[in-house]
Amino acid sequence: MLEIESKAPDFTLLDQNGNCISLSDFLGQKVVLYFYPKDNTPGCTRQACAFAGAYTAFQSKNIVVIGISRDSVASHQKFAAKYSLPFILLSDPNLTAIQAYGVWQEKKLYGKTSMGVVRTTFIIDENGFIEKIMPKVKPDTNAAEILAMLSKE
Repeated sequence: MLEIESKAPDFTLLDQNGNCISLSDFLGQKVVLYFYPKDNTPGCTRQACAFAGAYTAFQSKNIVVIGISRDSVASHQKFAAKYSLPFILLSDPNLTAIQAYGVWQEKKLYGKTSMGVVRTTFIIDENGFIEKIMPKVKPDTNAAEILAMLSKE
């Protein structure tokens, strides 16, 4: 499991426009990296829309917002267009970043056990180190909690 103050694992994935994006592209900027289960599901949509609503506040602090799920580039493109999401969505169908960050875990739903992405947010500092890990975040309040926390710094 990753720990605070450890180096954030670098990765290169495709964004919603088919561009290769690496975490290391953002050295010198703080990054909010949030992992979510699936595009167009109720919780994931609320979380994405909350980040979209707070996006100008993140931009004013020079903070990059990146969402990652297993969904395809095409799914991300439709999701971003449908909800006017202004931030980067990365497609990780091979679980490259998802497993590197330890968010591919056993989940229980209605008595059934399966593997899936556990909604988790990482704050990565300007030097590429993990500053904060927020496991099992609430979709509706995740963006606001991060902004409140970063405003205290």
